[in-house]
Amino acid sequence: MTAFNVVRFRVKPGNEKRFVEAHKAMRPQFKGFLGGSLIKTGDRTFCLVAEWRNFQAIVKARPEMIGMLDTVRGMLEEQGGGLGVTDPVSGEVVMRMAARKAAAKRAAAKPKAKAKAKPKAQPKTKPKATAKKRG
Repeated sequence: MTAFNVVRFRVKPGNEKRFVEAHKAMRPQFKGFLGGSLIKTGDRTFCLVAEWRNFQAIVKARPEMIGMLDTVRGMLEEQGGGLGVTDPVSGEVVMRMAARKAAAKRAAAKPKAKAKAKPKAQPKTKPKATAKKRG
């Protein structure tokens, strides 16, 4: 069954850009890793969310994940409350949520607004001179 791990971080002042760049350079090769996202959640706070084929893949990858964490550990601030520099959680998916199909279909079927065509300009003509009747 698919599983996720989620890790919260608080970056030391002045380290946000380096922290993001370090994650961009990481190329996880963990068996069972399906992908992940680094999310900026606030002032110097981030959350990493990763999807895995199953929970056992997370367990097997933990030593390597800790090794990756060690490369950015110096940029992190203590979370407080005895958490250390990370607040990790993980578990198996118990249900998936999806957008309502009707809403998705409406959005896909909604026609794009078309630009109104300008009416063709009529050629300008000089008014014809009319002869005045003398009487």
